[in-house]
Amino acid sequence: MEDKKGEEIVLLDIKDIATFTDYFVICNGTSDRMLNALADGILESIRKEDRKKGRKVGLAREGWVIVDYGDVVVHLFSPDQRDHYDLEELWSEGKVLLKVK
Repeated sequence: MEDKKGEEIVLLDIKDIATFTDYFVICNGTSDRMLNALADGILESIRKEDRKKGRKVGLAREGWVIVDYGDVVVHLFSPDQRDHYDLEELWSEGKVLLKVK
């Protein structure tokens, strides 16, 4: 995600408090184009490296795209939508494993 200029990347371990996934990755993109590029880059990279297929959900123009791998869910937000949904606060009982500004 850093290669595609993703901003404020957070890896959150929620496996002890959620039953549907183990990790959230949360990242900002500054435009619709960037959100799509981030999602497509993640899908391509994981498909090549780990031979796993993810599922892309949401529309970049709405400011929130999810790439779901089951045990890892990647949330790609516009800054406004990230502030609005505030997943870091909602899942504050989780453990922050990584923060990249």
